[in-house]
Formats: sequence, structure tokens, C-alpha cells
Amino acid sequence: MSTISSLCFGLSLFRFLYTDSKLFLFLNWNLFLAFIPWALSLIALINPNVLNRKILIIALFIMWLLFFPNAPYILTDLFHLHNSSPVPMWFDLVLILFFAWTGLLFGFLSLWDLERILEKYLSRNWISLLSIALLFLGSFGIYLGRYLRWNSWDIIRDPFGLFYDIGKRLAFPTEHPSTWGMTIFWGIFLNVMYWSFRLVKARK
Repeated sequence: MSTISSLCFGLSLFRFLYTDSKLFLFLNWNLFLAFIPWALSLIALINPNVLNRKILIIALFIMWLLFFPNAPYILTDLFHLHNSSPVPMWFDLVLILFFAWTGLLFGFLSLWDLERILEKYLSRNWISLLSIALLFLGSFGIYLGRYLRWNSWDIIRDPFGLFYDIGKRLAFPTEHPSTWGMTIFWGIFLNVMYWSFRLVKARK
């Protein structure tokens, strides 16, 4: 993962030096945010003190859930593609896809690690159902970030505003068709990608 992350940074740096434009340097920050859920799950897996304490597992799960949407979120940075770029559009497309794929890998690896952590507490069927649900929650988080501009740390900075926006969509779902349309279809998309990833890993 360090190699592909370095390649992402190198491509963004090359674009900056070639164009003198900082337009896509933000992708490095987004990739760092995508790395956090994987870092959290990895720390838990290699630390027996965490695995043996339910309260720490719950705290870890909450933190993981707050940051997990950042991993697939980078895919939506494709919205920034435009023809007026000082470099060919194909380069910007490759650049964003590099970051998006790396972010997805961080997310999928972290979810896989989370499943391994939960094996001590849940059956395989329940874990699979939970993973499906978490991917739909992740797609809802993508909507909150892309269209309502909420960030993971807003749970601390402005929890009432965040919960108000979430609660309004839960209480009046028919008034927010774009919210649930994106959540459902992105949730299906993420599930197809994740379980395809698992299938490839299983065929090793």
C-alpha cells in the first residue's frame, strides 16, 4: 500500500510542478483520510489489549464508522474533471482513478479487518449482513460529504447540525429522493465491488 500511495503522491506532485496548479493536491488529504479506517482496524488486529476489551472494540467501531466513508468518497472526485485543464483530461482521469482505487483498497482492507475482529463476537452470516449494511451506511456518508459538505470531525465540531440533517432525511425520506437514490445505488455499487474483491482474494 505504501508503494501505490507514493505513486499517487508522485503523480499529483508531477501535475503540480508541470502546471503550477494546486487543483488536485487535495487528493492527498482525501487519501490520508481514507487511510485512517485501515489504520484503526490494523492497530486493533495487532493489539491483543484492544481485542479483549469490548468497550475498546465499540469505541474503535464508532471511530472506524465515522472515517470509513472517506475511503470510497474519492471516487466522487471524478466530478472535478473538466476540459479546460492545462493537462490532457486523460491524465487527470488516471490521476483521480489512482487515488480512488487506493482509497477503495484502504476501505475494503479495513472492512475485511473489521470482519476478522468481529469473528470473536458474531457468526459469519451476521458479519456478512453487517458488512453489507456498513457499505450502505458508507454510501450515505458519501452523500453527506459530497452534497451537504459534512466532514468526519463535524460529529464533534457541530453535532447538532449534523444530526439535524440526518434526522430530517430519516423522518421525511420522500422529501429527499436524491439522498436515498444515491445511498441505494452507491451502496449497491460498493457492495458489488467489495464482494468482488473478496471473491478475488478467495481464489488465491
